Amino acid sequence: MMMSEATAISPPKFGDYLELTKPRLSLLSVLTALVGYSAARPALDGWRIGAVVVGTSLAAGGVAALNQWLERDTDARMKRTADRPIPTGKVPDGSAFVLGVLMCTAALFLLFARVNPLSAMFTLLTIISYLGWYTPAKRWSRWSTEIGALAGAFPPLIGWAAAEGRISALGWILFGVLFFWQVPHFMAVAWTYRRDYTAVEFPMLAVLDQSGVWVARWSFANTFLLVAVSLLPTVLHLAGYCYAAVAAAGGVWFLWRAARFLRAEGRDAAARKLFLTSIGYLPLVLLALVADRLFYLP
Repeated sequence: MMMSEATAISPPKFGDYLELTKPRLSLLSVLTALVGYSAARPALDGWRIGAVVVGTSLAAGGVAALNQWLERDTDARMKRTADRPIPTGKVPDGSAFVLGVLMCTAALFLLFARVNPLSAMFTLLTIISYLGWYTPAKRWSRWSTEIGALAGAFPPLIGWAAAEGRISALGWILFGVLFFWQVPHFMAVAWTYRRDYTAVEFPMLAVLDQSGVWVARWSFANTFLLVAVSLLPTVLHLAGYCYAAVAAAGGVWFLWRAARFLRAEGRDAAARKLFLTSIGYLPLVLLALVADRLFYLP
């Protein structure tokens, strides 16, 4: 006797729900929030740091779950996303929605009650801009990557607000670093998976520019702006020359990879190398900034 479809599908497992929260991507939000918190040099407060970590983790995971709930139709049609929990049926649509809403709500409540209203406000801005602006913009706007970069640049401000209760100049510089870093990072991803995005008719630059010329030029321009912004802490006497040396060296490395992406020959391989370089660059520069602020500045 054949099993019914309902009994053939296994109930969701913890690992399926964990995958729904995109833990590796969510970890980036948590770490950049901690960078913002640490760079502000607050008095040591373990309970506050814990609340920032838990609150940011909940918000990032909840946004990831709701993003996949909103994009479940296009995820099912793209090779790189077809094995996610919702398209494969491992997690029901309704469960993903409820999980995402509960996690985002808990994050806002925790940060408002245990940290301060400003950190909760920037968390709310992250949630709204990512789900209410970036996610739908992927279907109709060429600027969706930049909109997503705006949403992805808020976590350092969450951390800075948690530490100071306001946003100082260095907090906004960190926002700029995250914003400009994301553009070449995601342009490299978009170029690598341009056929997937074409299949679902996302009007991204990598889809509209089949030659890759403008994709590479836009990546290089934003990498150049990233390097310029990354040096502002030293120019404004908010960080020392040890940090400047690391930021300059990392910037040259990143610019070189972005320049290689400009060449038509070998552009696919250059995109992958640019992506890997972006992953190495960001923790290098952010950790150097935190170390310089904590151990070298008076």
